[in-house]
Formats: sequence, structure tokens, C-alpha cells
Amino acid sequence: MPSTDLSTALPRLLLFLGLSLSLIATATAQDAADKPAAADTEVKEKAEASKPPAEAAEKESKPADSKPAEAKTEAKPEVKPEAKQEKKADEKPAKPKKEAEPAKPAADAPKAEAKPEPKKITSLGYSNTPFIRGQRWKVHDMNRPRPRAIVPGNASTYDKPGTAPSDAIVLFDGNNLDNWGQLLPEDPGSIYQPLWSVADGAVTVVPETGHLRTLDTFADCQLHIEWASPEVVQGASQERGDSGVLLMGKYEVQILDSFNNRTFADGQAGAIFGQHPPMVNASRPSGQWQVYDIVFEAPTFKDGKLESPAYMTVIHNGILLHHRRELVGSVKDKELQPYSEDQPAGPIVLQNHGTPVRYRNIWIRPLN
Repeated sequence: MPSTDLSTALPRLLLFLGLSLSLIATATAQDAADKPAAADTEVKEKAEASKPPAEAAEKESKPADSKPAEAKTEAKPEVKPEAKQEKKADEKPAKPKKEAEPAKPAADAPKAEAKPEPKKITSLGYSNTPFIRGQRWKVHDMNRPRPRAIVPGNASTYDKPGTAPSDAIVLFDGNNLDNWGQLLPEDPGSIYQPLWSVADGAVTVVPETGHLRTLDTFADCQLHIEWASPEVVQGASQERGDSGVLLMGKYEVQILDSFNNRTFADGQAGAIFGQHPPMVNASRPSGQWQVYDIVFEAPTFKDGKLESPAYMTVIHNGILLHHRRELVGSVKDKELQPYSEDQPAGPIVLQNHGTPVRYRNIWIRPLN
């Protein structure tokens, strides 16, 4: 091995050692600088992994130079109050407990299974009650026919006539005399076209034309008729507003202006003419509309003999004048006319005694 000059080799050796130490120091410093960066990167990755997906996406959208402290602050509120409220709000509508309640009453199941106790409908009547004397029906008999329903009419006022009930036959409604015929004095056995005048909802007697009669005939009935004597008073006693309404053409209820007008008792307004005076005088002043409601029961005959007399109930202007009054026979001026067997029904007749009496709102309900 050749000899080396120590003075030359020593400086080179020291230079080499210095360079080596410098490289080692540099590598050590680099390792020290890289370790904190790696640690920070590991912390960030753990924080990102623990965040909800929405927050991780939000974090990714933020700038890369955000500080680690800010990242930790945003990652901290993992359980937010708002998130809890939203969760509760989502749970409320479900209410599984309340929906399950209908199936709950297991204790009531025996009651539902129990056989229902039958209940009687007592409002329909009975079958175990006694018979009514003189009838074939029992008390509250469940099989007895029930009355049919009708629509009642409206009451009249002074200016306007009322209306008939739904089951009535309207004899005159203020428009025409289609249900009437004329009885001429010279030919009482024939029926002619009506000659009385119709105007302003009323029919007025035309003197010397005879009586007016219905084309149909009736027996037992309820008759409603409104009438008015002339407003201008003329004459006295039976000459003042004289007319009459006859049931079956022979049983008369008198029509007369009896307001401050003296006449014989069984000939004033509301009397069963020639037989029974009214209980009271219920007449309104001359010219005003007056109302009769009459219930008539026709006489009956058997083997040519009277079996049951006629009866009449009369209400004048709402006041009872006769309550099922028995009639002694048919009407005849100044005489008593006994019963005579005739047709089982007869017409309604309005008398003509030469006074312009007016009539309106005439209807009838047959009762047989």
C-alpha cells in the first residue's frame, strides 16, 4: 500500500465527515418537519370520517386552507337540537299507539259477543189491549189504519182569500163558475149556464136570475164559504143583504146583514133558518167579508122511514153558533117542512133574494 501523506489526507477526511454530518442533520430536520404534517392529516381524516355525509360534503366544498381549529369546531355539533326536533316531528304523525287503540278493548269482547236483547216498538201500538166498546179495534191497536196526511190551507184576510186544504174540492176560487149551474125561476127543474157576475175574485148575485147550484151533489161534508153583504146599506130586516146557503138544496144557514139590524131570531145571520137561532150574533159591519164553516150530517132513512135526522155545526167568523144541532126538517118559508126520503145527496145552493151579496173562497170536503 503506498504511503499517504497525513497532512494531505487529514483535511480530506474531516471534510468528508463534515458533509456526512450535514446530510444527517438535514434528513433529521426533514423527518421532524414531516411528522406534524402527517399527524394533522390523520386527525383531519378521522374528523371527516366521523361527520354526517351532509357535513362531509359541506366540508369538502370549503377552501383547503381552512384552519384545523375551525374544522374541529364544525365537526363538534354532531347532535344538533334542530336535528332532534326534526326527528320528533317525523315521529309525531305516526302515533302507532293511538291507531292501535280500536283493537284494545279485549275486556269488552264478551259484551259484544253477548246476544242483543230485543226491544219493542211501542209507538206502533199493541195487540194485547182490550177491545173498545162498539168498535172492532183494541185500545192503541197496532193494526188500526192510520189517518192519511194532508196539507192544510191558509186562513183568509180581509183583503185576500185563503186557500183550501189539499183534500178539498174547490167550488169557487175567484176565477170562474165551472162547478156551478143556474136554476131559473121559470124552469126550476133544469140547469143553465151561470148568470151571476164574476169579478175581482168574487161572484155576485144578479137579481132576477134565480139561484146558483153546484153541478155535483154532496151529503155529509165540511163546507167553507165566505160572503159579504153590500157596503151601502139598503132596506131593513130581511131586505138587507138577504141570501142563504142550502145543504143538499133544502137545509139552510141564513145569510143576512145582521150588523145593527133587528129581525126575527131564527132568521138572522147564522141561524138555521126557521128552526134554530144562533147562540150569538157574530156579524161584522156591512160590506166586510164574513166566514162560515159548516159541518153537515145528512139524514138517513130505512124502509122509507127516518132513521137518523140531519145535524149541523156552524162557526161564524171563528165563533161557534151551533154545535151538532138537530134539524127538524127541510126549510120552507113561514112553515115547518117534515123530512121526506129523497136522493142520498144533493147540491149546495146559493139563494138569490134580489140583493147583490158577494161570495168567494168556497170549498168542500166530503166526509162520507
